[in-house]
Amino acid sequence: MNSRRLLLCTDLDRTLIPNGPQAEHPEARHHFRRLCCLPEVLLAYVTGRHQALVQQAISDYALPEPDFAITDVGTQIYRVTDGGWMAIPRWQQEIGADWQGGRRKQLQAWLSPLTELRLQEASRQNRFKLSYYLSLDRDQAWVMGDIENRLKQKGVNVSLIWSVDEQKNIGLIDVLPCKATKLHALEFLQRELGYQPHEVLFAGDSGNDLTVLGSAIRSVLVANASAEIKRQAQQLAAQNGQAESLYLATETASDWGGNYAAGILQGVWHFAPEFRDRLQPPEGSP
Repeated sequence: MNSRRLLLCTDLDRTLIPNGPQAEHPEARHHFRRLCCLPEVLLAYVTGRHQALVQQAISDYALPEPDFAITDVGTQIYRVTDGGWMAIPRWQQEIGADWQGGRRKQLQAWLSPLTELRLQEASRQNRFKLSYYLSLDRDQAWVMGDIENRLKQKGVNVSLIWSVDEQKNIGLIDVLPCKATKLHALEFLQRELGYQPHEVLFAGDSGNDLTVLGSAIRSVLVANASAEIKRQAQQLAAQNGQAESLYLATETASDWGGNYAAGILQGVWHFAPEFRDRLQPPEGSP
């Protein structure tokens, strides 16, 4: 087995894509693209976006084409080749069992009494993803508990993902099959490809990345993540006995800073020293 290979998995918005308020170093994405061109590196995007929005982001931000894409908050996995995007049907079969044969429309009907929930656009829904908006002045924990209880009574096992759209100042709730998280999707992909834990690296920035950031998967939290997410990620990793698997990028660790792609590169430098000779290290890197 090749001793130097990397399955590099990254969230998009405000992790690789610089669409947050913090500044991006002008060279960071260039060096990220260069790293991803190495034959030893497989690139996977792990995002809440659906396929068309991922493709739009690749075009708008000159991102490298991935080898795999985990989309719709973990409910779809695609293999990306010159021939197009091919869904991996075994993943759909694996997560479908959690909904006991139910479908999104059925779950939506069961949750219709919760008038504080506002259904997101059709493009943000799929067979195994039911997504709502929730005003930030609502009690998020109570609402999510009510959702879980109602669906549990129907024999449906769900995973609820909470995040905040900072640009729209609105809460987001994704109702997914229990296994359809970014963490389980990454574990599935790792098994399918035959990669060892020390050959996998994840980068993220927000609430829907926490299951991975607090897990045994080596992870980097980019510097532009909020102070609250940093606190939650560190707390979760410590609770799970995985503090050594989490790296927090900082603005002072390198001349590139630690925001967005620069933070991902810091994580590669930290966790995958075998690739340091293929990176152009910023002055002052450890």
